[in-house]
Amino acid sequence: MALFTPYIAIDLGTVNVLVHAQGRGVVLHEPSVVAIQEDENKTTIVEVGRA
Repeated sequence: MALFTPYIAIDLGTVNVLVHAQGRGVVLHEPSVVAIQEDENKTTIVEVGRA
């Protein structure tokens, strides 16, 4: 079975990101959480994914 398939669907939801591959089902189901830190002149991404 090939690792990649040309037939995928991506759901960029407000809580979760889902990737569905034809013939394999859901291959990725991750929370879409991003934590940022803002200083005076800089915004830094602190964490991405699971809380």
